[in-house]
Amino acid sequence: MDPMTYKQSGVDIEAADAAVRRIRPLARSTFRPEVLGEIGAFAGFVKVPAGYRDPVLVASTDGVGSKLRVAFLADRHDTVGIDLVAMGVNDVLVHGAEPLFFLDYLALGKVVPEKVEAIVKGIVEGCRQAGCSLVGGETAELPDFYPPGEYDLAGFAVGVAERARLIDGSQVKPGDRLLGMASSGLHSNGYTLARKVIFERMGLKAGDLLPGLQRSVADELLTPTRIYVKRILDLLKAVPVRAMAHITGGGLTGNLPRVLPAGCKALIERGSWSVPPIFALIRDRGAIAEDEMFRTFNMGIGLVLVVAREHADHCRALLTSLAETAWPIGEIVAGPRGVEYVGGGAGR
Repeated sequence: MDPMTYKQSGVDIEAADAAVRRIRPLARSTFRPEVLGEIGAFAGFVKVPAGYRDPVLVASTDGVGSKLRVAFLADRHDTVGIDLVAMGVNDVLVHGAEPLFFLDYLALGKVVPEKVEAIVKGIVEGCRQAGCSLVGGETAELPDFYPPGEYDLAGFAVGVAERARLIDGSQVKPGDRLLGMASSGLHSNGYTLARKVIFERMGLKAGDLLPGLQRSVADELLTPTRIYVKRILDLLKAVPVRAMAHITGGGLTGNLPRVLPAGCKALIERGSWSVPPIFALIRDRGAIAEDEMFRTFNMGIGLVLVVAREHADHCRALLTSLAETAWPIGEIVAGPRGVEYVGGGAGR
């Protein structure tokens, strides 16, 4: 009987070690002063930053979803890590927390050190944009689970906030104003539907130009999710924000009610913001109803802030001064918790 090895069964420990050698300095480059120790231990160690009287840790976990399939088709892997970080840090941000550290989980059929390095470079870039530390992760080679060239990503973000300054939506009341911050496009949601329309119904390939957009399918669909952390943390120092919603899967319809108290309804004026053309393309070529679009995609709004009426203009002016695009998109009214759309059209 011939002897067998782990490598012959599909798991290459040497390749995994080579990948770790490539990503260790990348992760170290994100370290904040609170990080203790080095990459390679069984766990990461992070101190709570100084200056907090009653600190609360705020945690979130998420993945990139089927956007990864576009990365596989385009063989482009250096941006999905930004998406991974964005999905976590934006979620802790909306509760008023400063992202502190991040961990990733990468599972793939075969470890190719150069590909792992490209993926982690994206994660590192996301951590830099968010100002948090990549303190560890896991790379799992699972040849029986993933076909060659495919992988999955998950991420874990932990932030810190002063307990008295946590933002949970409990202070929202009728008369408050809604400000919508621009997304960069699809972000990381609705890709199962978007791919059906673009690749199956329209018959396009990753390198083809999208009609009317003058961008390739890959360039448009792999545009990274926006990370709002630094701008919003600056804003929170100057303006009391009553609630924030990260607009992910479920769109405005599904996410905004998560931060509204009972008796408060969001009244959103369609047409009050600029909608990126990719959404109209998907809607028209897929013959998708407007309501379906709004409960599947972000429709050009990646983050919503709820502020008191008297702070709305000042808040928008501050965001503009921080080079952010924000629109007044509606208000809070009395009614059953949820979202109601008024006005015509998906945007201008």
